[in-house]
Formats: sequence, C-alpha cells, structure tokens
Amino acid sequence: PNAFQVLVDDYVTTTDGSGIVHQAPAYGEDDYRVCKAVGIELVDPLDIDANFTDEAPDFAGQNCKEADKAIIRHLKQAGKLVQQSTIVHSYPFCERTDTPLIYRAIEAWYVRVEDLHERLQRNNRQITWMPEYVGSKRFDNWLGDARDWNISRNRFWGSCIPIWINDDDPTDAICIGSVAELEELSGQKVTDLHKHFIDKIVIKRDGHTYHRTPEVLDCWFESGSMPYAQHHYPFENKEKVDATFPADFIAEGLDQTRGWFYSLIVLSTILFDKPAFLNVIVNGLILAEDGRKMSKRLQNYPDPMTVVDQYGADALRLCMLSSPVVRAEDMRFSEAAVREVMRTVIIPLWNAHCFLATYARVDNWRPAGDVAAPPAAPSNVLDRWVLSSLMGTVADVRASLDSYDLQHAATRFTGFIDDLTNWYIRRSRRRFWKSDNDLDKDEAYQTLHYTMVTLCQLAAPFIPFITETIYRNLRTDAMPASVHLCDYPEPLSAYSDAALTERMRRTMSAVSLGRFLRTQAALKVRQPLAAAVLVSANPEVRADLQEMADVVADELNVKIVEVRADEEELVTLSAKPNLKRLGPKLGAKMKVAVPQIAKLDSSAIKRLQAGETVSLDIGDGQMVELSADDILIQRTEKEGMTVANEDDITVALDTRLSPELIQEGWAREIVSKLQNLRKELRFEVTDRIRVVYDAPDEVAQAMVAQSAYISAETLAVSMTPGCAEVMHEVDLNGVPARFALTVVSGG
Repeated sequence: PNAFQVLVDDYVTTTDGSGIVHQAPAYGEDDYRVCKAVGIELVDPLDIDANFTDEAPDFAGQNCKEADKAIIRHLKQAGKLVQQSTIVHSYPFCERTDTPLIYRAIEAWYVRVEDLHERLQRNNRQITWMPEYVGSKRFDNWLGDARDWNISRNRFWGSCIPIWINDDDPTDAICIGSVAELEELSGQKVTDLHKHFIDKIVIKRDGHTYHRTPEVLDCWFESGSMPYAQHHYPFENKEKVDATFPADFIAEGLDQTRGWFYSLIVLSTILFDKPAFLNVIVNGLILAEDGRKMSKRLQNYPDPMTVVDQYGADALRLCMLSSPVVRAEDMRFSEAAVREVMRTVIIPLWNAHCFLATYARVDNWRPAGDVAAPPAAPSNVLDRWVLSSLMGTVADVRASLDSYDLQHAATRFTGFIDDLTNWYIRRSRRRFWKSDNDLDKDEAYQTLHYTMVTLCQLAAPFIPFITETIYRNLRTDAMPASVHLCDYPEPLSAYSDAALTERMRRTMSAVSLGRFLRTQAALKVRQPLAAAVLVSANPEVRADLQEMADVVADELNVKIVEVRADEEELVTLSAKPNLKRLGPKLGAKMKVAVPQIAKLDSSAIKRLQAGETVSLDIGDGQMVELSADDILIQRTEKEGMTVANEDDITVALDTRLSPELIQEGWAREIVSKLQNLRKELRFEVTDRIRVVYDAPDEVAQAMVAQSAYISAETLAVSMTPGCAEVMHEVDLNGVPARFALTVVSGG
C-alpha cells in the first residue's frame, strides 16, 4: 500500500538536480525521517560490511558499490533501463583509508537530550568562553537544537554498555550500576570489564535469562564522564570530586563544540544540573601553509622538531600564543612566522639582557638589595616612563590572563619589549657608556635590572626557556632559584604615570611619522636635517610635544623642532566624501554632494576637525549636516616640505640639505662604520683606539671638520690620514674608504 508514493519535504531543492529524489530510508537521515513520518517501512538488504544479503539474491555477497555495474546489466537485460550515464557529485569517504562510505540505519541506544535544551543553555551561560562568541552563539545555538544522542557503537573495543536484556522480552532490561551489583545478580566474580569477558556473564532472575546488549559506549560518552568517572565516583573520592567539580579551566579546539564540550555539559546537566567546567579557551585549527589540514600522508608541513632545533621552542610557542589560533580562528602555519618572532622578540630580549650584563660587568654593578627593585624616586624621565609603561603592561597582561585572552597578553608584552629595546635602551645608551658612576647611571642600572627581571617573570608562561636563562643570570642569591618559582608580578601604583605614558606615546608617534617621511625622501636618519615641524590643533598634544621637542630633535636628527597649532603653512587642505559612510546616508543625492564637498575651504574643514558640523545643500530644499566622519581630509604638501599625519599629529620635515648638513651626514656614517669595525675586531667597549684612514676628499674633509664628534663616539684618541699594514675597506653610501684601527688602552 505504500509503494509509489510522492512525498514532500523542504530538504529537496532545485539547486542540485531536478528537485525530485528517490527515498532510501535505510541509507539517509532525511530519507529515514520523511519515510518514518508516513509509515513507510525500512528496507535494508545490506549486512554490516555493506554487502548485499539474501534479500537481494541476484547480488548476494557483492559489495554495494562494486555491484553498480552488475545492477545496471541486470536492469538492461530485464528491459527496465531507461538511461545510463555518469554524474560527478560529492560523496563521503573515509579520510584514513580513502574508501567510500554509506549511511546506514541501525538499532542504537540514545540519551534523551531534546527535553534538556533550556537546562543545557542555562548551564552554558555560567561558563566563561574565550572567545565569547563561541559560547554565546555557536555552542548555545547547538545546544538549543541538540538532537537525542546516540551513545552506542557496534565495535569490539570500548566500554561495555551495562544493560542486560531479557531474552524473551526486549522491553525488560536491567541497568547495572556497579561491579558489585553485577556480581550479586550474576553470582559470578567480575575481574575484567572488557567485552569478551563481560558478554559471557548471564543474569537469571525471576525465571528469565538476561544477556548484555552487544554494543559498546561512544568514546565521547567516556570523555564526557571523565571528571568523575576517573575517580570511581560515587563509590570513592566523593569529597575530592565535590571539591574540584566543575573544573576551573579546560582548553580544546573549536570542533569540540560538537564533541567534548558537548558531552561534558550534557552528562553534567543530567547528573548534577550544572556545567562541567567554568572557563574554557577554544583554539582554532593549525593548518598547513597551503591552507589544508596537516597530513602525514601529504607531508605538507615541516618536522616540528626541525623547527624547534632551528628557532627554539620559545619562538614556536610564542608564535602560536600570539596568533588568532588561541581565539578559535584557524592559523596557516609557516616557518616564516616563527622566524619573525625570533627576529622581533626573542633576539631583542636576549640582546637587552646582554647589554645590561655587559655594562654591569664593566662597571662592576650589582643590585644594592636582596631583590630586584626600581629606584625609589627616579629622576630621569626615561626611567620614569619605562617603569610606568612596565606597570601598565603588567596590569594589562594580568587582566588579559584573568579573562583567558592569551593573544592580547602576548601581544602586550611583546610590544613592551619593542619599546624597551628600541626606545628606552637606545635612548639610555650614553647613560651606561659614560665613565662617571653617578646617581643617574646607578638609577639607569636599577631601572633596567628591575625591568628585565619583572619582564622575565611576566613572560615566563609564554617563553619559559629564555626567560629562565635571563632570570638566572640576573637574580641575586636571595631571589627564588627559578623564574617559575617567583610570584607573578603585580603593578606598583607608585610608578604608574598615565600622563607621562601618554606624553611619550605622542612623542614616539611623532618620531614614527618623521622616520616614515625620511624613508619616503630616501634620507637616512644619520643625515641631519634643518628642521621638523609638529602640528596639532589639540593644546594638550602640543604641550606634550613641546616638552619632548629635544627628544624628537634627537630621534629625527634635526637641528630645530617647531610645535604649531595650524598646519596651513605646511599643507593645503581639501576634502572628499567618505563613501562608506555617506553613501548609505545620502543615496542618490551623493552626486550632488560630491562636488560641494570638494569645494569646502580650509576654514570649513578646520571646523569639522574641531568637532563641529557643516551644512550642505543637497537640493530640493534639503540640508544635510556633515561631521568629520563623513569626509576624508587630504593634505597637499607645500614646496620644500614633506608631510605625514596620524590622528591629531601632523609632522613635516624640511628636506633641503646644506653643505654643512651633508658633512655632518658623512660624520654619522663614518661613526657607524667605525663602530661596526670595533665589533668585528672584538674590541672591548672601553677600548680607546687610533684611527688611520684613506678616503676621498669629501670624506676626509668630514673627518677633519667633525673630528671632535667622531672621536667622542668611537673613543678615538687620534685620526690620521695615511695607510697602515692592515686596512679595512668600507662602503660609505656608495663611496669606498679604508680604515685601520688599533687599540691604545682598555678601561
């Protein structure tokens, strides 16, 4: 009676094929659901190996896929073949064996989950997820639509489902709760819980015989019950489980929203009505560089140990922890990323330690107390700034770790390492170089020593090996033997100075813009320039830049720094529409607005920059109010100046070079080359030297005119033109020159 029916369901679409599909309820989830709803019986002529049974006698024993040609031949012979063709479509395959798979309906045991949606979602809301959207969106949606859970598997290895079924009545079953109960009901001693032993145990009760159901548990059921099952709860360790459950923290991949995370919360909700864990970090997948999954078969990834041997475990570890993979996003792994971490973080951190250790050894400097400590009241602005920045970094890293945001924590302290090495140490070098062991020098040592020790403690969970080595080199006998035995650092509020931190940030921003302009103009920083102009309409910014003008002048190697409120002397301002913002706002009226915005004069643009609005007539009596977000400001440089802008700071450089400036540039290049030669020749940092040089006239003239500067920078006691037995050739911006260096004395 159910033959040749036409059914309707929305899973069939016209996007793939004809919009008509046949139904095979034993071999598809949707097919099974649709046919079951109308009472169509399930027909399954396949065995567990996907071979035809005697229900299909013409093909009995043949594999269902291998029998395709035989079935076609049979239909053809019977005159029932309408058409034979080949269609390419996607098909499930086993990823380990590359063999085709089929869906097949079988009897199974289920846990009823569909009645638990609200309880599951309520317990999920008690969990802190990183990233948050995985819990509030992806996992919550999954729990809200969760289907009943198939917990049985037709395999040999696995935990046996402890249910014994009446041989005469399949609705009569006994669920065994313990080994002791099984021994009592069966009268047998139970020494092994594996399938081939347990299946032999028979229970006889009230004249009935019970055998165990042959299935084993889904492995996810076992992993989901791990928190209490591992402790033999509730028969043992009840107090321990009660004290440690739910777990404070777990971590797993994004795919576990349908795996371990799911099985944990389903079982804990059913058994305890609470979540199994309180905090979780969800990672994405680490893919091969080509974007595919890493595969032993494809060999599309480097040997991890080769990467560790070449770059170190710390670089590999930090590369992962500072990437989006710890925020449930996929990461394409490449050696280049590990190499970049080595170049920008690991090596600079080690060099900072070497700088401190080298000069401390030369000056025989040691911490005054038993532990690393900053100066009580540092007088140098650089010391105050780096300590304030350190405190801000400590506070941010702690807050990030408290919220399980590993990527932000890693990015925060690596950014501080950059500031420490490329700003604080570089700008403080002369304080360590100078011969006088005065208070300023001692405070510089104290500050850098304390900063390095604290930084090692802060970064130790991320880069444990290099921080341990540096810490051991810097520790006093009274300090813990290992960085991993130290308390995690806390910010010292007495050293926090938000105003100074912001002032230095603005200064560094201005310097960064100036360096960008030098790069654009192909002018090395060693080449002095006449002037830099810093412009901001914000009086607080101007005050900060004015106070730090000497620092900016030194960093940009300019003679004069001017701070102004108006940039009109440097650039011509013009405006064009911000299409992303104005397009949706004005629609078809954009055609009218574009030329009017282009005609805005500098006074109108300045009003917009100051936070005011400007009225625009877009026709038909309509007026629209423009704000600064509605336009893009363009700056056209005036002759002789090169200009760059970021936020509320504009920087301009005078790039015109006088003969005197050019000569000073030669002197800077000479100093750089002589310093490199000192390193190559392995001179001590305190060695004084004699210099003999053979160079073209322009270089020789600079050697004479700038002799005081060159001598002071290189510790040269004399610089003489001529030749020596061993001369070293160098390239000074494309001009060849030769130098000979000999040590006069050390210390």
